[in-house]
Parts: sequence; structure tokens; C-alpha cells
Amino acid sequence: MNQTSIIAKKELRSYFNSPSAYIILVVFLLICGWFFSSPLFLNNQAELRSLFGIVPIIYLFFVPAISMGLISREKNSGTIELLATFPLQDKEIILGKFWASLGLIVTGLVFTLIHFLTILILGTNIDFGAIFCGYLGLIMLGAVYSAIGIFTSSLTANQIVSFIISFFIIFFLFILEYTLFLLPSSIAGLFQYLSIGYHFSNLSRGVIDTRNLIYFLSLILLFLKLSIINLQTRKWK
Repeated sequence: MNQTSIIAKKELRSYFNSPSAYIILVVFLLICGWFFSSPLFLNNQAELRSLFGIVPIIYLFFVPAISMGLISREKNSGTIELLATFPLQDKEIILGKFWASLGLIVTGLVFTLIHFLTILILGTNIDFGAIFCGYLGLIMLGAVYSAIGIFTSSLTANQIVSFIISFFIIFFLFILEYTLFLLPSSIAGLFQYLSIGYHFSNLSRGVIDTRNLIYFLSLILLFLKLSIINLQTRKWK
């Protein structure tokens, strides 16, 4: 069996062997349920637009919380050195933990499909393309944030420090979209492209543009590569 998948399965088991994953998922789903049901009961509108609007905000806390200990915990307990004695490459360790983190995020998103089923039952007109793109955008967004969380987790043995650094990097990418009016027009276009919200909003509208996918994939690869490099530095010390 591929070493990456072994590590991913081990991390997923460790998530669900403790109450933390269940608590985080329940809170995530309760917030999503509230923002879906509020327009349904108050305005008689059954749509997923409000869900796609709130999940990126929940991610600001949800993803750093589930990724902060992926490497930090190993460093703090000393098991990172034990992993080094196994026939594992650093990239396999990082990728295994990345897929485990993304797997937990996708698990949470799968449970939100109950809202999609609710819309189907109510017989509301559904734009399947927009819903597919919205979920694709949420998965890509979660993948980027997971890569950032793993990178910050590789920087320190303190999980709280990892959470704080991860939150601020993610928040910076998130808030850029709302600061464009403060910037000169000559650089506003550049900062708009760097804004993660700009690319997510394009996907959530049902527009699959290769530029948006390249942006997400580039950030994922960048932070995973930085994580691998940072993990390799332990061999130089």
C-alpha cells in the first residue's frame, strides 16, 4: 500500500478516535444548517447561496483547528524523529497529512448535502452546474487552507502558535478582496488576483475558469512544498 495513503488513514483514525473531530464537525454543521434554514423559513427561499457564503468564513477557524496539530503534535511528542526512522519520504508524510485534513473537510461538506436534498424535495428550480461549481470551490478552498495549516504546523511544536499563524495567513488572503477600494488602480488588479475570495466567487457563480483552478493549485503546491522543505531542515540540525 502507498505510504501516503497509510499516513492519511492513520491521521483520519486519530481524528475520529478523539472527540475533537466530532465536536468540530457538529459545530460546523450546526452553523451551516442555521444559515441554510434561516432564508428558508424567514424568506421562503430554498437555495445554497447562503451556504456557499458562510462556509468560507467558517473555514477561517475550522481548517486551522483541524490542521494545527498535524506536524506540531509530532514535534512536541518527539514522534517526528520516529517517523524519520521509517522508510518514508518527507513528501509522503506531508501529503498523507494533507489528504487526511482534506478528507475531514470533505466529510463535513458531504453532510451538508442534506440541504441540497431538501431543495430537491421542495421542488425548487436548481442550477446543478452552479451547485457543482460551488462545492468544487469549497473543496479547493479547503485544500488551500489545509496546505497553509500544515505549513504553519511544520514551523512550530506549539499547536496554538500554529493555529494563530495559520489563521492570519488565511485571513490575509480572505480579506484582500475587501481592501481593493483602498488601493491604487495600478495595483488593485494584482491584489484582486491574489485574493482567494475573488477566485472562489467566480467558481461559486458556476464559472469554471482555468485561471481560478491554476491559482488554487499553485497555492496548494507552494505551501506543501514549503512544508516539505521545512520538514527536511530537521536533518540539517
